[in-house]
Amino acid sequence: MTQTITSSEYPSIIIIYSSSVLAIIWAIIQAYAVAGIKIENDAPVNDEMTEMLEQTKTDALVKIGTKISEGANAFLYAEYKIMSVFIAVFAIIIYFLVDYYGAVKNTNVAWYPFATITFVIGAVTSILCGFIGMKIAVMANFRTTYKAIYSLEEAFGTAYRAGCVMGFGMVGISLIILVTIMLVYISIYQPLVIADVAKNNFKTYDVLMELIAGYGLGGSSMALFGRVGGGIYTKAADVGADLVGKVEQKLQEDDIRNPATIADNVGDNVGDIAGMGSDLFGSFAEATCAALCLIASDNSMFNEDHRQVIWYPLVISAMGIFACLITSIIGIFVYKVTKIEKIQFALNLQLGISTFLVLVGLWAISPSMFNSNGWEQKFEGIKLPRKRYWYHPAICTSLGLVSGFLIGISTDYYTSASWFPVREMAQKCTSGAAINVIYGLAVGYLSTIIPIILLSITVIVNIYLMDMLGVALGAIGMLSTLCVGLAIDAYGPISDNAGGIAEMAGLDDKVRE
Repeated sequence: MTQTITSSEYPSIIIIYSSSVLAIIWAIIQAYAVAGIKIENDAPVNDEMTEMLEQTKTDALVKIGTKISEGANAFLYAEYKIMSVFIAVFAIIIYFLVDYYGAVKNTNVAWYPFATITFVIGAVTSILCGFIGMKIAVMANFRTTYKAIYSLEEAFGTAYRAGCVMGFGMVGISLIILVTIMLVYISIYQPLVIADVAKNNFKTYDVLMELIAGYGLGGSSMALFGRVGGGIYTKAADVGADLVGKVEQKLQEDDIRNPATIADNVGDNVGDIAGMGSDLFGSFAEATCAALCLIASDNSMFNEDHRQVIWYPLVISAMGIFACLITSIIGIFVYKVTKIEKIQFALNLQLGISTFLVLVGLWAISPSMFNSNGWEQKFEGIKLPRKRYWYHPAICTSLGLVSGFLIGISTDYYTSASWFPVREMAQKCTSGAAINVIYGLAVGYLSTIIPIILLSITVIVNIYLMDMLGVALGAIGMLSTLCVGLAIDAYGPISDNAGGIAEMAGLDDKVRE
């Protein structure tokens, strides 16, 4: 007997859809807030010549921002042409290897392109996420510069709002597409929880989830182009601009006389924004699909009486959206950045609050998702020697969540100018390039110790608690605060671009600072 969706699954589906829609709406609101900033010269001036000079600088913001936008669009369109060819060719390969051969062998259902479709959708979604991020970044960079002329608080708010567009937009879009794919495929495929060997029906949930995993494969494939291709362009443009400008011509980093600075700023958008958006979408889709496959293969946990378990990874991400929404409201409207010293704390506060809220929500929702009497965990007939309860997956997810937060704090310590390692490295630079390179390598090696220890603890404990499913849930936990994490990531390149535009437009040094 097959069923599409049971009544126990509806609350989870409603939570997932409502959070996704809320994330998209919030991203649209922030996009309108950024786009609504009008660039005009409203500073008080004393004479006509001063007014003309100030207007020229204001016009330069728009002109430079437009050139950066045109460069970013040109690069992405050229890159997307290559991606389109790859998608078409690889989709054909996936169809014959997975959908045709795999379907005939395992499910007696031929010609249905389930994996092919999810691969194409994942690839297109990855491209879309990167493109949305790039569009809002080039829209926000010169507006951030403009706001920095008058107010640090408004400049910070502009850059952070733009980051929220990318963070909430990516997570909301990717989550709503994935849950829709699952519902449509379940309706069409009519999977069984356990295969009916007597009727030769092997169309089960674990097979279906493996087909849906093409969604993650498509995202990762495009991330390879976006992150690596865009990243190489970024570094090539950055180094080229520095060599010809700072080294050969002794110019400032973003001197308007160096045309390569435009390419440098374009690189920040196509590599650190568009590439990062595609990359993190791939990570999100892969981790979620891995957890879905492992849950569907454990019929002691996922069975006819507890089919809502299959939605657990998506519910965690939904909880993350709600938590990050509250966090971003605090960051935009409550905690005001009125001094430069407050910026770093404001960003760390975002990560801290979102982590705490997700942790609370995670432990609140987990008991209702699993069998309260526990289960004997099995994978492909192999029974693990202990009984599992609802708090085991909660612990696994929590470990990933907390480890991700601590890794973020560790990364901040080793890369921020506010802390000892970077300041000491700056001091070492006075001794020459050789000392700079050697000390920089040493700090880089040292910075990996804390992340490796935290990841090792998470993997070992999670394998002990729930085997490989525990590792997958740990990855879900790390990505549960992705809305805020991606917003902070995007904030960096947007601010970097804003600083470069300030120098190119000939604005006061305080504006760049």
